[in-house]
Amino acid sequence: MNIVAVIQTRMASSRLPGKVMMKVKQKPLIHILVNRLKKSKLLSHIVVATTTSFEDNDLVKYLKKNKILYFRGPEDDVLKRYYLAAQKFKANTIVRITSDCPLADPILIDDALEIFLKNKLNFLSNNNPPTFPDGLDIEIFDFNTLKEANSKATKPYDREHVVPYISRIKKFKKYNIEHTSNLSKYRWTVDELVDFQLISKILNSFKNYYFSWSDILDLEKNDKSFFRSNMHISRNEGHYIGKGQKLWKRAKVVIPGGNMLLSKRTEMFAPDIWPSYFSKTKDFYVWDLDNKKYADVGMMGVGTNILGYSNNEVDNAVLGVVKNGNLSTLNCPEEVVLAERLVEMHPWSDSVKFTRSGGEANALAIRIARAASGKDNVAFCGYHGWHDWYLSANIKTTKNLESHLLNGLEPNGVPKNLKNTVFPFDYNNIAQLENLIKNNNIGVIKMEVSRNIRPSRDFLKKVRNIATSNKIVLIFFIFSLYLIF
Repeated sequence: MNIVAVIQTRMASSRLPGKVMMKVKQKPLIHILVNRLKKSKLLSHIVVATTTSFEDNDLVKYLKKNKILYFRGPEDDVLKRYYLAAQKFKANTIVRITSDCPLADPILIDDALEIFLKNKLNFLSNNNPPTFPDGLDIEIFDFNTLKEANSKATKPYDREHVVPYISRIKKFKKYNIEHTSNLSKYRWTVDELVDFQLISKILNSFKNYYFSWSDILDLEKNDKSFFRSNMHISRNEGHYIGKGQKLWKRAKVVIPGGNMLLSKRTEMFAPDIWPSYFSKTKDFYVWDLDNKKYADVGMMGVGTNILGYSNNEVDNAVLGVVKNGNLSTLNCPEEVVLAERLVEMHPWSDSVKFTRSGGEANALAIRIARAASGKDNVAFCGYHGWHDWYLSANIKTTKNLESHLLNGLEPNGVPKNLKNTVFPFDYNNIAQLENLIKNNNIGVIKMEVSRNIRPSRDFLKKVRNIATSNKIVLIFFIFSLYLIF
């Protein structure tokens, strides 16, 4: 009987790339897992099944150097990879282990193998339903069952996760091992950085790698919070969330908030199910990282794509510029033509200043207006970015931006001497604006022309008249265009 443990792994993990080579006790997790499995009394061989992708070349070099058996197969068709690996090593019985589970227990595996062989099963697992800690997963099947699954399974999910087809087919003789008590709340697998930190904590609690899973449980006797750090992560979450959601979870580890634009954050829409990232666009459609097609009926690039995505005329013009070069020590002539056109379209204006972002335009507009008025104090209405001048409205009370931005936003890092220099007023509330001007030596009024509601009768004209009569600079905000009067 040739019993082969096949460890599926790849360096390009969706949620924690390179995790299999992350080190604890100066050894990568794959080394620890393989050496733990070597303590099994029933396994004939231990094979690491990785992919043919160049990203796994360094992993293969390590396996070769350390004389660990390996097989390279398809990246996305993991079922085929398992079948080909089992075929190459002439396996009668295959034990499926994932590199996510570096604490796989050889004693538990041997117990499961004895049940599998004694009862002449086609398939055995301990996770349907799960009663063992996540990370002790075991799936065992015979070669003929794997061969049939490989030839008949057609769904992408079946081919990526190996055993769903086997689990569904009634003719296969199956068995699930259940623990006497439900310990599935514990998470000893590695999908995210917090998982790796807990695994490191566990491994560093012992002198070597060869402790049992019951020894791990005992760690909680002296510290009730020992395992709590990653219990908020759902079991097998990776099976049910898309590539975009996985990448978003990675992003939030290395980018505060996940990205640099609040209006594009997943939590603003549908947390945990929002696709988050796109692979391509056309007209008003976007495709996510799983190649699902969506109609964008809301944001359209936060309002910038008024001609639709990947507009042929725009794209061709941009490609022409790229071919000729789009960056130089010298100036581009187009900015003069654009400035002249903008002044022609807006006869009230005399000149144009270009900026690279809305935030930069925002800060520049306020600086020019303060310089022109000779006063520092600003009355504002609406959302105007994340710069110090704007967030300083919340130094006195964190409620000042509630109807303009977010509730309870802390102005951490904003200089305290900006307190009482910026004052909010509500849209369509002329009396409130007049009161601010009367009591706070206002030099600048800054407001969105309109956002969620229409201006009441003569509201904008009244603001204009108030600004003129009090010699106040008025800034109307329309998207990323600032109109300074």
